[in-house]
Amino acid sequence: MRALVLFDSQYGNTERVARAIARGLEPHGIVRVASVARQGTGTLDADLLVVGSPTQVHGMGRHELHHLLEHLPTAALDGMVAAAFDTRVRGPVGMTGSAATGLARRLRDKGARVIAPVESFIVLGREGPLVDGEEERAVAWAEGIARASLPFGAAAPTPRPGSAP
Repeated sequence: MRALVLFDSQYGNTERVARAIARGLEPHGIVRVASVARQGTGTLDADLLVVGSPTQVHGMGRHELHHLLEHLPTAALDGMVAAAFDTRVRGPVGMTGSAATGLARRLRDKGARVIAPVESFIVLGREGPLVDGEEERAVAWAEGIARASLPFGAAAPTPRPGSAP
């Protein structure tokens, strides 16, 4: 499996979650983590695309990730499996909003198969920090995504030299 974890992060919390997600995916294949600012409009060449953004103004706001997804051609993500996450303050989604919900919708609109329910990781206040245990929860969430992506054509990891098949 080749995975790309793409994120927007204003205060560093979403980046911390993205890197934890990458740790959960690494045993299952090759993983690249990139901020959308560094990724730019470059290729989204991956079997699995995981995107994340902070929740602001009840959604993903007008960040670079929003711009990137809006300007992808229709069907640009055909055949790709995907998942979406956000960081937000604790509370009912009706009160706080969720960037991940909009991200998942945009991924589907561009042809991706979203294979996991959206996930929110909780921060204390607007600038964070992350609530204790959220990075560990992100690793576990990613492990579940990796298992779910295998039936959709993502290759199983190649055994390392000297390891049992």
